[in-house]
Amino acid sequence: MSLKDTIGEDIKTAMKARDKVRLETVRSIKKLLLEKEVEARGKGKNELSADEELTVLTQLAKQRREAITQYENVGRTELADQERQELVIIEEYLPKQLSEDEVKAIVTEVIEQVGASSPKDMGKVMGPAMKRLKGQADGKVVQTCVKALLG
Repeated sequence: MSLKDTIGEDIKTAMKARDKVRLETVRSIKKLLLEKEVEARGKGKNELSADEELTVLTQLAKQRREAITQYENVGRTELADQERQELVIIEEYLPKQLSEDEVKAIVTEVIEQVGASSPKDMGKVMGPAMKRLKGQADGKVVQTCVKALLG
């Protein structure tokens, strides 16, 4: 079943269960996917690839994480809690997130492949590392691992 079909079914399920947070979150995912699909049609594509769908989901998750941090910084815990609930729902559609140790192992492989040896080589490592870890690890976690291993 495609992501689009899964989301359609999840919207129906959330409606039947009267789960307002899930319904709004899944609808927002569907809306953004449809917007990106319309953009892609302008470029001659009929639908989004799995990679492009993953990018959209990753972007939504990142927005929620940033919002949680901002709300916590200004003491709006009720809004941060709502964002956390939405993040959990969005993460259900993302691939399993790797642990920090798993990320370090992959970053170590990338460092060996590109021949990086100092913090100056961080740019050489980040591109290939993010490509390999797309959707499986947050960019900040990858960046922290790269800094630790090169520094």
